[in-house]
Amino acid sequence: MSDQPAALPAWDEVRLRLIEREPMLYELEPGGPLAMELGSEDWILEITPDGRLVCQAGMVMDDIRSLLSEGTPEDLNNDELAKQAKYYLQPKAAKVRRTFLASGFEETTEMNESYVAVTFHRTVDFSEPDEVCRLIRWCRDQFARAA
Repeated sequence: MSDQPAALPAWDEVRLRLIEREPMLYELEPGGPLAMELGSEDWILEITPDGRLVCQAGMVMDDIRSLLSEGTPEDLNNDELAKQAKYYLQPKAAKVRRTFLASGFEETTEMNESYVAVTFHRTVDFSEPDEVCRLIRWCRDQFARAA
């Protein structure tokens, strides 16, 4: 008996089918999540082997540090940088929040030492690849409208 959670058995098949149907998808790593850019404002869509569809926009901590310090050697702590990154990300999220939440997505903010990201995510059923493709197109359309 293994303690490690396994990817859904259909991931390899679904991954290949999605890449065929959605040529904008690319592998983040061999056999791992698939991703595509969602137009302007640095949004990306990601489909994970555990059955999640994630739309996210984020900021790298070093980028926000550079933006805030304007060339000064000021050393800002990560908590303050994360607060500022959230401030910059909120207008992006506000453009699609109501639509995504009304469509069954959950919103979260992820952060670590390297980045801060706002995400909208929901589970997908790999036994329904046509529905997964429809949802990918729907997400792409929402971001095109919000731009």
